[in-house]
Amino acid sequence: MELVRGIHNLKDQYGHASSDKAGSVLTIGAFDGLHCGHRSVLNHLRMRAKEAGLPSVVVTLEPLPREYFAPLDAPPRLMSFREKCEGFAALGIDRVILVRFDDRMRNMEATDFIERVFVSGLNAKHIVVGDDLRFGRDGAGDFELLNTLARKHDFTVEDTTTLELEGYRISSSRIRQLLEAGDFAEAEELLGRPYSISGKVVYGKQLGRLLKVPTANVELHRLRAAMSGVYAVEVNIQGDDAYADQWLPGVANVGCRPTVNASIKAILEVHLLDFDADLYGRRIDVRFRKKVREEQKFDSIDLLKEQIHRDVNTAREYFSR
Repeated sequence: MELVRGIHNLKDQYGHASSDKAGSVLTIGAFDGLHCGHRSVLNHLRMRAKEAGLPSVVVTLEPLPREYFAPLDAPPRLMSFREKCEGFAALGIDRVILVRFDDRMRNMEATDFIERVFVSGLNAKHIVVGDDLRFGRDGAGDFELLNTLARKHDFTVEDTTTLELEGYRISSSRIRQLLEAGDFAEAEELLGRPYSISGKVVYGKQLGRLLKVPTANVELHRLRAAMSGVYAVEVNIQGDDAYADQWLPGVANVGCRPTVNASIKAILEVHLLDFDADLYGRRIDVRFRKKVREEQKFDSIDLLKEQIHRDVNTAREYFSR
């Protein structure tokens, strides 16, 4: 899969309109979580691209508009941009176009966005959209506007039906609610897979080793996580043949470490049960299985240490069933 950063890098990527084979089949969206509804749109996109003999293209914005306008109030991300790109690649998408959202982009009229990005930049021949699509200044870009411009610019457009599960629309918002409530079983149904977070293990304050519970600290690359608390988790170590097909049991904390840190930025800390290898610099996948408790602030490090050991025992009991 090819990643193109910035619309200024689109020149001559997709040929000219005079060429019968030049062009692309594209969609646009945030695709946070890559849940079953997203996958339905992307699978349809890939099918249409294959029929047309053209590349499948996803256009996405960074930062997401709500993050740009109000970063502290924006919905927490389900996945980082890297995780999202890995998901696109796994689904067989040919190219991802990253459009930087800034003041210039926020003020661009939807018609200008279509003509500059979809038409001039990507030579769109067919556009697949979700039924809740909105883009451009004041969210004026939608299915109706695309239909209006389709004949003028020689492309076709279709919307896709929203997927539902037991009467609920499959959405990133619904999944955030389920994760916050610790309902990982239903979240897994909407996602089509267990909820997980991937990231690189970085150096922390080494407090875990002092407490005799060493932890792997993972950068989340987001201001807030979709949930907070202590969880029983399974961990896969990427790129290590010795653990390639293994999910190792552990306990994880997602939050701001109020006892020792009190930061507003979320951190993921993972302790692997009965595991003592060096993970610094490695990428790991952390799969969430059960919520153990809420995150809380303790009056002393000793009280924190006691609770951490109780959490470890709770995780052991969960995995021993």
